[in-house]
Amino acid sequence: MKTVRLSEADNVVTAATALALGEAGATEAIPMGHKMATETIAKGAPVLKYAQVIGYAAEDIAPGAHVHTHNLAFRAVEADHAFATNLRPAPPAPAADSFMGHRRPNGRVGTRNFIAVLSSVNCSATAAHRIAAHFTPDRLAPYPHVDGVAAFVHGTGCGMAGAGEGFEALQRVIWGYARNPNVGGVLMAGLGCETMQIDWLIEAFGLTPGPLFQHMTIQDTGGLRRTVEEGIARIEAMLPLVDAARRTPCPASDLAVALQCGGSDAWSGITANPALGHACDLLVAQGGTGVLAETPEIYGAEHLLTARAKDRATGEKLISLIRWWEDYTARNGGSMDNNPSPGNKRGGLTTILEKSLGAAAKGGTTPLTAVLRYAEPIAETGFVFMDSPGYDPASVTGQIASGCTLVAFTTGRGSAFGSKPAPTVKIATNSAMFTRMTEDMDVNAGRILEGAASVEEVGREIYDLWLRVASGETTKSEAQGLGDHEFVPWQIGAVM
Repeated sequence: MKTVRLSEADNVVTAATALALGEAGATEAIPMGHKMATETIAKGAPVLKYAQVIGYAAEDIAPGAHVHTHNLAFRAVEADHAFATNLRPAPPAPAADSFMGHRRPNGRVGTRNFIAVLSSVNCSATAAHRIAAHFTPDRLAPYPHVDGVAAFVHGTGCGMAGAGEGFEALQRVIWGYARNPNVGGVLMAGLGCETMQIDWLIEAFGLTPGPLFQHMTIQDTGGLRRTVEEGIARIEAMLPLVDAARRTPCPASDLAVALQCGGSDAWSGITANPALGHACDLLVAQGGTGVLAETPEIYGAEHLLTARAKDRATGEKLISLIRWWEDYTARNGGSMDNNPSPGNKRGGLTTILEKSLGAAAKGGTTPLTAVLRYAEPIAETGFVFMDSPGYDPASVTGQIASGCTLVAFTTGRGSAFGSKPAPTVKIATNSAMFTRMTEDMDVNAGRILEGAASVEEVGREIYDLWLRVASGETTKSEAQGLGDHEFVPWQIGAVM
């Protein structure tokens, strides 16, 4: 393999192997995937990768030297937020693609057909788990068109303010899962005295109780045992109704895909993320929607997205999220550079600026059409951004609540993530990890490094896989039963 040079403006490069680095003029042993300087970089000078600043030299750096945490310092970068100056609409698709999906009465289309048991508060989490656990594969066998009964429980719902950011975000999550088109039936279980009252939720979001949307509380039902028994009976009555759903041909424009990365490495921004970005462009060309999230992981790259914002108001909305996060981390004694994680750094990433530049590539090249609050319903098609933490389970939870019906997840270090009710497609950034974790990975983008495939070819492979998974093909994470414990609503604000 050869050293990967990203841009002629770069003064560092990422190398494929220590041998390749030696051939390229390295002056010391450098771990695989880490960076070396291609020219002298004076102390205090900007260090460039992807033709963008990823930090500043903490000392004089000689050509061929290892560039990482020991000599690269983080500093906030003042970028030019040129709004709506890089608008490249997706070219018209040559043909209309389709998949076999579940079209719901409201017109939205699901890729799966679950029954969701939702807890309004942690006090009803055990009841929700026990209700869902009753429905084993054997008990669901008579209902082949039901993908499962899944419990979505969380650690909050009470001991919180009854208004404000945290309360509203949790409301949107619970409502969003109840309304996600991958859910054919809902049972909501509460304790009864919690802050997050089910009756308020129903009224606030216009939910209509009926055969496919039921609710109950432990206090009114008469205790835990009776609640579990009653919950099982209600879902048994639901099963034939949910099983009546059938897949029909649906246009790719009905797909909404969550764009995620986790356990990233230096190859993420070179292989898997750009390939995922190309897949997103293909989906947008069909009239579909790709949803990027993880606000702390676009920090330092937001100017690339504001240039793609459809108008100034959309771009300024994104910048307001960045400012909120700067204040949020500061008042909690943190730094935006607390991300990347230790594993990211072992994989060759050094600062949040470097990680963000690679992460933003997941969003492709088309205009940014909307900026959403956490778990806010998707109202625009195209490339969309949703505010969220960089913590994968919390971020994906928000994206599914917003209406995503598939999840695409890139990883370089490796990940065992999966999600319900929206299935996760995992994309490996390098072949070594893909081979080591082949039971967990769906696509190997490492072939790009080896010259065996282009970014566009792997992007097309990802997109084609989305259509098959949307039609019912099982992903690696689904085959292992992942997704029951990855429901993690973002907890904002004080616990009281």
